[in-house]
Amino acid sequence: MNTKLEGKVALVTGGTSGIGLASAQEFAAQGARVFVTGRRQQELDAAVEAIGHGAAGIRGDVAKLDDLDRVYAEIREQAGHLDILFANAGGGDMKPLGEIDEEHFDRIFGSNVRGLVFTVQKALPLLREDSSVILTGSTVQDTGTASFSIYSASKAAVRNLARSWALDLAPRRIRVNVLSPGPVLTPGLTGLAPAGQEEGLLAYLATQVPIGRLGKPEEIAKVAAFLASSDSSFMNGSAVYADGGAAQV
Repeated sequence: MNTKLEGKVALVTGGTSGIGLASAQEFAAQGARVFVTGRRQQELDAAVEAIGHGAAGIRGDVAKLDDLDRVYAEIREQAGHLDILFANAGGGDMKPLGEIDEEHFDRIFGSNVRGLVFTVQKALPLLREDSSVILTGSTVQDTGTASFSIYSASKAAVRNLARSWALDLAPRRIRVNVLSPGPVLTPGLTGLAPAGQEEGLLAYLATQVPIGRLGKPEEIAKVAAFLASSDSSFMNGSAVYADGGAAQV
């Protein structure tokens, strides 16, 4: 049994589905005490049951600072500290340049950048020395993608935040790294396609991956657990790609 996270306390934001849920399950299986957040109580309850191992769910939206304050107040009361923060909550959808509006921009940057900034900032009093902070990036942080510019730009911002925060947090020996997945079979990916075109989108994306298929959430979760553990103790400010080669060749 892998117990590399035994005794650690972890928070996974956006932990009710996809990569977040799979990572929370992996952290718990490796011995961590896991907290997850989600915006919808029914999905949060289902996630907690799926994670098991005494996991706890706290309803909240990372784009709302009052929610973040409440999340961290509950973690302080229940566990007293954090060792692992996986700032995973966020998402996006597609609009070509000519159709981008304020709602699209504000929603994506509100969760992927603003929400992420304050998720990490407000965790600082709880994070112990030698903690690991993991930020969810994407291969699109490095590449251009038609009709996906705002999401891509938000992930490019995440990549640079990690570089700066690795310096800010160096005195406390808190490591900050970015986990950058390629196309992974999640509800978020499927939801990018118009109704009835989901299979076509997934098939097309698989052709863009040198390994010849989409990723699985549990594969990304293994990388998240590596970054959370002391196995990655000399990694800081890095972007770790789990993309089947999509952004590498």
